[in-house]
Amino acid sequence: MKTPDLVKILSDQKEEFQRFSKRNLCARMEASQLSTESQLAQVVIGVRRSGKSTLCLKYFTDQKIVPAYVNFDDDRLASFKTADLDTLLEALYQLYGDFRYLFLDEIQNVEQWPLFVNRLLRQEIHIFLTGSNSKLLSGELATHLTGRHHKVELYPFSFSEYCTFRKVDTHSLSVKGQALRKAALMDYLTQGGFPELLNEKNRRGYIEGLLDNIIRNDITQRFRLRHVDVLYRMAAYLMDNFCQEFKADEVAKLFGITDHTAENYFHYLQEAFLLFSVRMFSFKSKNRIRNEKVYIVDPAFIAERNDTFQTENLGWRLENIVYIELLRRHRPNYADVFYFKEKDFECDFVVTQAGKVTELVQVAYDISNPKTRRRELNGLVKAANKLQCKSLTLVTLDNQEDVNLDGLNIHIVSASNWLIP
Repeated sequence: MKTPDLVKILSDQKEEFQRFSKRNLCARMEASQLSTESQLAQVVIGVRRSGKSTLCLKYFTDQKIVPAYVNFDDDRLASFKTADLDTLLEALYQLYGDFRYLFLDEIQNVEQWPLFVNRLLRQEIHIFLTGSNSKLLSGELATHLTGRHHKVELYPFSFSEYCTFRKVDTHSLSVKGQALRKAALMDYLTQGGFPELLNEKNRRGYIEGLLDNIIRNDITQRFRLRHVDVLYRMAAYLMDNFCQEFKADEVAKLFGITDHTAENYFHYLQEAFLLFSVRMFSFKSKNRIRNEKVYIVDPAFIAERNDTFQTENLGWRLENIVYIELLRRHRPNYADVFYFKEKDFECDFVVTQAGKVTELVQVAYDISNPKTRRRELNGLVKAANKLQCKSLTLVTLDNQEDVNLDGLNIHIVSASNWLIP
């Protein structure tokens, strides 16, 4: 591409960036993980439309910094090649002068970009990157920017951020305040937290378009897949069966593919942050590798799709959002989340730090039935005794109490309170 053409495109993007900065943007908890002083590339990754660009924009605005800016998710840059990177740099200097901060949006669209970023880091330019594919870190960055990047994972709005966006009081202890939070939670369980979707009337059209973008741009093109229809159907099947164990042989048989292909496709869906897998906790590595459960990045993908029938299972929905919230809280501290299962009981989530179990979390939508209450509490107690953990929580829709069972204290908490940090 020619420098004048790039200057024109970048000028348009600069004006768009400036207009966007004047909007009243919702604060995100992940902003605290960013740094303007670090010599490491600040890498924000996550599913498409989760607000990565907005997070960076608000951060720059709050820090009173005007960065040089390039958005590669622009049709005019669709033909951009590695050979154009020096021309891009020239255009940026023409437009921004001697800039010290550079924001590269959806950078994964450009081949060999890590070498370019590495060169700029050596020139002591502070780099901020966003991308919609975890390959940003597992492949390119690990190879070319070893020890020179800092990862920030961003998900769609948390329940707390959802309440802030909807102007729902998150701290009121009044009957009205708690009732409004519960009502907001019921909406969140079905609507999810994609920022743009909260003001979108055609919700299904938005989610179908987003899913198509993820499948075609973040997976099919990247991994050069031929059987796109199989990937679509497999993704829909796994999203219909979230919170369940993934069995490659069963999925392979269902779609007429090999076990290896089923495992690869599942991995690709995780690379695009559409799905997550939770491994079973075990001190034996072969058990952790063989057993995993499927979760979805956001509840909107559960119901807002064609031919889906998982619209009523609020218990699974609650379990799903609790898992994503655990990732938000613990991954920045390098903690891991597992599930624990034995023949006669199961514990939904096991949080570990440096190889030590630090917390057990059970999720049950409704424990008004004595049999259900007993089963959920016993699962926690048995897991606690097996794993030597005393921090026990049962998240439900309504209940709020502390109980002592077999000498262990269990904190039963309503989801609308637990989900507010």
